[in-house]
Order: sequence, then structure tokens, then C-alpha cells
Amino acid sequence: MPPGHIEIIRLPDTSSHSIYNVVTMNHFAAHRTLACLFSLAVLGMAHAGRAAERPNILFLFSDDHAVNAISAYGGPLADVAPTPHIDRLAREGAVFLNSFCANSICGPSRATILTGKHSHKNGFMRNGNTFDPSQWTVAKALQAGGYSTAVIGKWHLRTKPVGFDHWEIFPGQGSYYNPAFIQMDGKTKRFEGYATDLTTDKAIAWLDARDTSKPFFLMCQHKAPHRTFSPALRHLGAFDDVEIPVPANLFDDYQNRSPTLSKNEMEIDRHFDWAYDAKVRKDERGDVQLPKPDRYGTPEYNRMTDSQKQVWDAYFGPRNQKFLKDFQAGKLNHQDLVRWKYRRYMRNYLSTVKAVDESVGRMLKYLDDHDLAKNTVVIYSSDQGFFLGEHGWYDKRWMFEESFRMPFLIRWPAVTKPGSKPQELIQNIDYAPTFLEMAGLPVPDEVQGSSLLPLLQGNADTWRSSLYYAYYELGEHAVPQHFGVRTSRHKLIYFPRTDEWNLFDLERDPQEMQSVHADPAYRDTRAKLTTEFARLRQQFDAPPFASRQRK
Repeated sequence: MPPGHIEIIRLPDTSSHSIYNVVTMNHFAAHRTLACLFSLAVLGMAHAGRAAERPNILFLFSDDHAVNAISAYGGPLADVAPTPHIDRLAREGAVFLNSFCANSICGPSRATILTGKHSHKNGFMRNGNTFDPSQWTVAKALQAGGYSTAVIGKWHLRTKPVGFDHWEIFPGQGSYYNPAFIQMDGKTKRFEGYATDLTTDKAIAWLDARDTSKPFFLMCQHKAPHRTFSPALRHLGAFDDVEIPVPANLFDDYQNRSPTLSKNEMEIDRHFDWAYDAKVRKDERGDVQLPKPDRYGTPEYNRMTDSQKQVWDAYFGPRNQKFLKDFQAGKLNHQDLVRWKYRRYMRNYLSTVKAVDESVGRMLKYLDDHDLAKNTVVIYSSDQGFFLGEHGWYDKRWMFEESFRMPFLIRWPAVTKPGSKPQELIQNIDYAPTFLEMAGLPVPDEVQGSSLLPLLQGNADTWRSSLYYAYYELGEHAVPQHFGVRTSRHKLIYFPRTDEWNLFDLERDPQEMQSVHADPAYRDTRAKLTTEFARLRQQFDAPPFASRQRK
């Protein structure tokens, strides 16, 4: 059988209840068929008494949520910005410590999750692409397999959702305040309130109205904490009284790596916009002239009602005036200014996360209150990670850890071991086959990911040892196309337009400040990773690189 293939095996009826579980043949695990059969039979017994019920699947998804902003992952923000409801999933289920995306950008990540394929195979390689709705998706398979399906919130694939009994989605990126939702009849309707709250309201309303004779697959997908990092009014000032730690490489000079790093346009220093990002509007500044950039306006503020603006102004107004006064008086040197912008950014970002965490709490409470928790798989993830000042950045895209790594927490009662922390390398190509195996449905050969069920059951002996990454955007934020391979310790990145290689030893250099590609001590490692990179590209049938342009 090909790698990643999943064969449905109907186990004999050992009681009055049939067992729907499946056996995974991922990677080189065919020889483990009998062992898998045994473990899945035990799993089936754990579900006995629920009359062959297939689990509901609740997929809670956010946008640009860095693992460093989830306290279950630890890190420097865990104590100052806890996420108790997301942490509950980690406590009652599993938190995957090495979860990664295949392409760190919003639309492509979503397409990867729906198809289980890398971007070049599903056709959605850049945000400007349009998703092909005629191709196979996990939503279509679950719908055809007897699930009630819904997606609510951010879609960002430039087509109407297919494979869903119900959908209500933001146009494009969506808005934080008084957002519009596209309805199934094609009409766009605006709702007063905060996007995270409204998305949750609509998800709960669908759960109330769904066909209860079927298991459900619900994708509840938030805009937050995506730029413009606009908090709910109730959370303004939520992090004013805590000391937010500053990353050691906030003032990265981009030496010892590809020169393309220094050409980026996603620095808090040089590219964080005063009105759009830092919330210092032009009409508040008087004759104070702030340094560039100041390119954009205040789209979220412009959407607010008068009463919403009053609350916003009461918070930001006096703080902005104090900052402008200090700036005018020359009290802030260049690094002080960067640190001020960093703290303003982080307070707003973490405040949007706070609303997402509350949403997770509301959804978990709904399951508890409606006796659904025992047979519902709950997953929390995000489309990619995000830079929280590391390397001086505030965006994503790069294969560096902060944007490459994505959260994945899962609770499946009687299956996931509470408090477990799997360390295997997983990727968002694995979500679709995992959903299908949970539902007892076959996985098409075209799917490139592998079901995570063996890892949830502790069967990791034959799991992958490397991941493939590809970024195809054409220079947005001046991040060049780049491709790479990551193992448990090392990372190799190739920049085709400049024909450069970077190699990082993540054990010795976790902040990725020094490429060791040219270091003779890494000759063997470099050779092995280069070979593995070529093997993965062949395995996934990756397209040739664009024409090279040497410096």
C-alpha cells in the first residue's frame, strides 16, 4: 500500500455493538497490521455502549496564533497571558509539541487542511489564488459519509464553501468590529458586535439547529488574532499591568544568514503602521510628526458605532496623548520607540487571543451542558504561527520556528491520554486523514498526509522523521520564495532566486541566528539533509523551482 493509505477494516461484532474503527497503514507500518487491529479493537471496546456512534468533530481554528501565546506550550508569555480554556484541552487531551504548517500563509494553510495535500497539489499556493471547489475535500467526504457539516467564520479561499450543509463566512479577511457575513443565498449581512463573539454565537446557533440524528463536523474559524489586532472593548487594558518580556532578538541585525532577511518588510521598527497597527490615529496627533510608516487608515475604528468609539477613545485617547507628548519632548530614543510599538502590539494581540480563549470556553461549556463532550473530538489549531517580536517581526511566512510552528491540541475522551505531549513531527496535511479515520471513512490515495490516530494511541514507531516546507508568495512583505526540510534537530532552507542555502542547528541555536551551512563540522549533516530534501520533493511530486537569479 502507498504511504499514508488507510484501509477500512470492519472488525467482527464482539458484542451487541459493532465496532467502526479503522487501521492505519501509514509510512512503513504495513507489517504492524495485527498490532494495530488489536489496539483498535481495544479502542472499539472503549466505545461500547454508544451503539457504534461515530464521534462528532469540533474544529476550533484561529488565524496567526503563535504557540508562544498559548500558555499550555509554556514559553515567556505563559505566566503573563494565560489561556485557561485552550489549556483545558491540553490538560484533558494532548498538546502536540512539534506541529507545523506546510506553507505559512492564511489561504494556503486552509486549503491544505481541507485537502490533506501540499499547496502545489491542491492549487492554492498563494493568497491571490482561487480554491478549486471541484476537487476532493474532507468536508465533502464527511458530508457524503453521513456527517452534518458546517463552517462559520473566516474562509479566505475566494470561493463559496462546498461540502457543507451550512456555512456563514467573512468576505475576505473579515472585520473585527460589526463584521459582515456572507450568507448561503449569496447575500452579505452585517452584524453589530465583535467578530470572535459573533462567530461563536453562530456556531452555537448551528449546533442548536443541526440534525441530531447525524454526527457533526463543525469548523468554527476565527479572524483573531490576525492583523489589525483589534481587541474586544471589554479587553482594552487587559495587559496594561503586566510586564511583557521583550524577545532577545527584537533588534536582530540579520547577519550570518541569507541577505534576503534584511530586505523584509514586516519589522515592528520600520513597517509597523502608526494608525493601522499601533492605533495612533492621525486626527489625534495635532502637529506631531511621527516617523514612517503611516500608509493606512483605521478601517476597524471606522466601522464602529458611536458608542463603541466612545469606549475605544476613552482607553486609547489618554495613552496616545501621553505617548505623543513624550515623543515630542524627545524622551524616546530609537530603541525606546521600537519597544513602545512592541508593547502596544503585544497588548492588542494578546487581548484578541483572550477573546478567542473565551470562545473556546463557551464551546466546551456547550458540549458539557448538552451531554456531547464524551463523544466529541475537540481540536484547537491555527493556520500558522506568528512572530511576536522575534527577529523584530510581526508577521509570518518564513520557515523560522515562530511562524512555521502551529498549535495543535486535541481532546478525544477514551482515546487521547489526558495531559499527553506527543513530540512527533506533524503537519496540517495530516488533519484531513485524521478526521476521516475518526469517522471510519476511507482516505483517497491523493491525500499526502497521514492520520494522527497512531500517535494518539502511542504507536509512533514508524512515524516520519522529517517535514517538507514550501512558501510560494511573490514577495509580499518582501519575503522571498523558499523551501526546506526540518528534522527533530536541524533545518535546511533553500532560496531559489538567489541560489542560497541556510542550515540551522535548532538544539544549539534555537533562535536561528547563525546558519552553519558553510561550517565544515556540519558537512555530513548538510549532505543528509540535502538528500532528504530531494527525497521529500520527489515523494510529494513538487514542481521545479522558478528560474534562479544569482546575486
